[in-house]
This record gives sequence, C-alpha cells and structure tokens, in this order.
Amino acid sequence: MYGCQCPKRLWLHKYRPEVRDEMDEEQEAIFQRGTDVGKLAEQLFPGGVDARPETPYAYQQSVVDTARYIAEGRDIIYEAAFQYEGLLCAVDILVKQGNQWYAYEVKSTGSVKPPHIPDAAFQYYVITQAGLELADFSIVHLNTDYVRFADLNVQELFTSESVLDRLLLMQEFIHEKGLALKTVVANKTEMPEVEVGDHCYKPYNCDFLGYCYQGIDDEEEVDFGEPYVNHGAIKAFLSQLEYPIYHIDFESWRTVVPEYDGHWPFRQVCFQYSVHVERAPGVEPEHNAYLAEGTHSSSLEFIESLLGVLGTQGTVLVYNISFEKPRLTELMNEHPQHAEAIQNVIDRIVDLMKPFRKDYRTPEMQGKWTIKKVLPALVPELSYNELTIGNGTDASNAFYHLQHTQNPDDVERTRAALLEYCKLDTLAMVKLLEVLRKR
Repeated sequence: MYGCQCPKRLWLHKYRPEVRDEMDEEQEAIFQRGTDVGKLAEQLFPGGVDARPETPYAYQQSVVDTARYIAEGRDIIYEAAFQYEGLLCAVDILVKQGNQWYAYEVKSTGSVKPPHIPDAAFQYYVITQAGLELADFSIVHLNTDYVRFADLNVQELFTSESVLDRLLLMQEFIHEKGLALKTVVANKTEMPEVEVGDHCYKPYNCDFLGYCYQGIDDEEEVDFGEPYVNHGAIKAFLSQLEYPIYHIDFESWRTVVPEYDGHWPFRQVCFQYSVHVERAPGVEPEHNAYLAEGTHSSSLEFIESLLGVLGTQGTVLVYNISFEKPRLTELMNEHPQHAEAIQNVIDRIVDLMKPFRKDYRTPEMQGKWTIKKVLPALVPELSYNELTIGNGTDASNAFYHLQHTQNPDDVERTRAALLEYCKLDTLAMVKLLEVLRKR
C-alpha cells in the first residue's frame, strides 16, 4: 500500500526508516485502535490458533506456522501469514467451513473504504497464489447502528461485507504492481525520484513528508493574495444576529468501541462547554462553563446544564456548525423530554465561520478559515500557543485519560487547562465578531 501511494515512500520505509516523521499521539492512537479492534473481532470466531510472529521481523516463522496449522486441520487461524515470490501478507482471520476457506480482514471504520480494496486484493493474490483457494473474502468493520446496553455484544458490534468481486477485478493490477515494487526495493542504493504532490496525502498522509519537503518551504513563498472583504455580505451576516448572543463551543471524546450504555461506535461524547453571552451592545460578555466530573460524561447532565444557560431567545453562535449541531441532534434523540428546548437552540444557531470562508480574507489567514488560523491573523494578542492544551484533539485525549490519573494535583491541573482552552475558543468568537462589526 505504501508503494501504491508512492514508490519513494516504500523505499524510504525499507532503507531509511530513521528519517520517518515522528509519530504524534493521535496517529499512535489510530494504530493502537486498529490493533485493539482486530483482537476484539477475533471473538466473532472464537477458539482459533494465533499465528502472529513474536516480532515484526519474524514473519517467516508465521508463514511456517500457518502452513503447519492448516496441515493439522485447524479451522480458525488468526493472523495467518502467506508468502509467494517475495510477496508476504497476513490476514486477520482465516476460517474453514466445511471444505472451504474464508478470509476476513478487520478494519476499525464504520464502512468499507476505497483503500481497503487494493489492500485486500493484495492479500487475496498472495494467499491464492501460495496455493490456498478462498471461497470468499470479507471486510469486517464496525456497525455504527449498534447501541450498547449492558455487556458488549461483539456479534452486533461488527458487520461483515464480502468484497470478493472487487478483489477479482484487481488481480492483474496486483500482479503487475507487485513486479514493479519488487524492482524498487531490489535497488538498495538508488531511491526513486518522485516530486511532492497531492499523492503525498492520498489516501493517507505520508510519514516521510518532513524528509521530502526539506528545503522546499524555505525556497518557495506562497502568495495568499490580497486582503478581501465583502462588505455587503458581512453586513447581511451581522443583521441576522439577535441579542442576547450566546457564543458556544463543545469539547468531546470518542472511542471506536462503545464503553457505556447508550453509546455507539465513534459516538462523540460531550464533556465540556464554554459560553460567552453578550446581553446587549457594549456590555461586557458573561462567561459560563461546564466540565464533567467523571469520564462517563453524563449526556443528560451536560444538556440540562447547557439549556439552563442558553435561554429561549437570542442567537446561538458557533464556529463550524458541522460539529455542534449534530451533537445537539443526537442529544435531542437521546433525551426526548428536552426535544423542544434543544430544537429551539438548533433553530437559533448561526455559524460564525461562514463569513471567513469566502467573504473575509487576509494573507495572514494563509488561505484557511479555521479559528486556529483566523484568530492569530485578526486578533494577534490572543493565542493558543501558550496554553497547556491548545487544540481539540489534545483536549479530548486529556479528559479521556483523566480516568487513569491517580494524582489529585495532576487531575486539577488538567481540568484547569481544559477550562482555559475551551474558554479561549468562545472568547475568540467574541473578538472575531468585533472584527466583523468594525468593517
């Protein structure tokens, strides 16, 4: 898959791994998530034998072990490994039913994604060319319609989708690509010459971006154009705002596998909000905040607290409506006793990000309209750089990991940092609205 994205990435992975970008916590969590979900999915076919190698460099033993397990008549093999003419693969679950073999590859996603197909097609190619006929090949992924109550139901948590027809269409491509990429890695001294481009980010960000971009950013200055303000559009945007104006921001955590009753895979669990309220023009904004005491984050406590602040009249201002509005809709469905009040909030929402997407631009925004780019460009005296927690991902991770924090002082420091970060998000909205009013 590295080679399909870029042969240079494959070569660097094999011969220059030391120049790989340092993995951040979010990426580490993604990889760990995939490992954990793969292990959990094994419960769909319990009682199997594990062919995993002791180390990532011992897959030759896995190939030998897999062949031995098949010869011994084992019906379920986890991480079954196969090799054919220099191509190696390991499939998550291999199952024999009757006299036929079925392969299952597990993905920690809510559906089959385009990159999954060539990945599975490679596995199918290697397994069948190595001599094992497969009756079917399926992708196992999470069932996003599953809602947990009581013990986790693994059979309902996952769903399986056959992709065999799509894999068969790719077998010639896999054959030709395999030959080409074996030639790439056979040359230990000559790195493929590939210029940076869109392929560096598709289907995933390459982990050698830093190496490949060395010197490029210094040599080329990006022209972000001239300042642009659509005064008519800004005026129209401001005219729809009604006092009191509630600047709101949520923070949430989520896990792939639901941990509590009423949760589903990937559910965004709101644990914090900040609200700055402008009661009238020129009046100093009031600040309200909520931060859940425990990591379970009671959704009922969250929404009841929020509704107590937002009242029934006035504009509810968000920055990026695509986050807060879906969370409110989910809470409305979960707590129908508050459906009318939550719908009232939803009906009053206005997105402050909208004017910065197309009607207000400065070179300092660097072609972006996220609040992390817009705020320092237009209100330089405010910054996230000095905060202990400076972005939503860090906030989510910090709160979620509080459950493992034993030292009370560490807990209080983290909670103070979370409150400070979320408060800045809504104060930033107040200041950016002031910028628009001056235009």
